[in-house]
Amino acid sequence: MPDRLLAFAVVADRTSPHAFTRYVAIGDSQSEGLWDGDDTAGVHGFADRLAVLLDSQHSGLVYANLAVRGKRVRDVTDEQLPVALAMEPDLVTSCIGMNDVTRPGRAFGRALADLEYLHDRLAESGATVVTTTFPDLVQILPVGRLIADRVVEINEVIRDAAARHGFRLVDLYGAPSMLDPDTWSADRVHGSPRGHALFAAAAAEALELPGSNHDWARVRPHVVRPGFRSRMYSQALWTQNLLMPWLWRHFRGRSSGDGRDPRRGALAGVEGLADLLDPVCWSEAE
Repeated sequence: MPDRLLAFAVVADRTSPHAFTRYVAIGDSQSEGLWDGDDTAGVHGFADRLAVLLDSQHSGLVYANLAVRGKRVRDVTDEQLPVALAMEPDLVTSCIGMNDVTRPGRAFGRALADLEYLHDRLAESGATVVTTTFPDLVQILPVGRLIADRVVEINEVIRDAAARHGFRLVDLYGAPSMLDPDTWSADRVHGSPRGHALFAAAAAEALELPGSNHDWARVRPHVVRPGFRSRMYSQALWTQNLLMPWLWRHFRGRSSGDGRDPRRGALAGVEGLADLLDPVCWSEAE
C-alpha cells in the first residue's frame, strides 16, 4: 500500500529563520515524489517543490533526497538517517510510517518505537525538522477502516514528538483539502501533482516562509466528494495496483524499493528544478 507523506522542526537559533542552506529529505514514496511525474521523465514531489521555493527566497541551497518508495521506519533509521546526519543539514523533512501502518502483523509497535528513535536523533542534530500527520484514510478509501486505529496511533506519536522536540507540524489528518479527490492520484493513497504542491505549501506554512498561508488546507469551492461507487472503484485500483503486487513481493521477501538508489543521493543545487517554481506548477494548490 501507500508510501505516504511528510515530517518537519526548528531547533537551532538562526540569524534568518528562513535562510536554510542544506536541506535533506528522508522517507518513502511520498517524499520520493511518486505520481508527481513518472519514472521515465522523472518524479518530483513536495520535497523538490519545497527546495526550489526555499532557494528562490535565499539562493545557494543544496538539497538531497534520500527517500525511496516502499521503505519502512526501520529502513530509514538504518539506511537513510546516518547518511542524512553526515550531510549536516540545517533542514530535514521526514515523512515515513504509512508502510508500517498498512503492513499486517505484530511489528507495528516496534515501528512506533523506531519512529521515536528517529525523532530523537533528528532533534539531537540541531536541524530544523518538519513532520506530518497522515490523512484520514477512512474518508478516502473504504478499506481505510481496517487501519484507522493505527493511523490515529501513529499520528499521536508524531504529534507528541513535535510538541516535545519543537518540530514544525503539518497536520494533514483534519485538513479539508485532503478530502478533495484531485489531491490524490488514481490509487487514492499517493499524492497527485496537485497534492504534492499542497504538501509543499503546507511545509512552507509550517516553516513560516514569507508568502505562505493556510490556504493549502482549505477545500476548493464546488468540490464534490466521491460517492460510494467512486470510492469502491478507487479501492479496486488500490487492490490491483498496490495490494496484490505488495502481497506478491511480501511472499517473495521483497520490497518495491529493492534495488533502488535515492534519486538525489548527494547534496546539490536545485538549478535543474527551476521549472517547478513556475506558477502553473503551483496554481492548482490555490
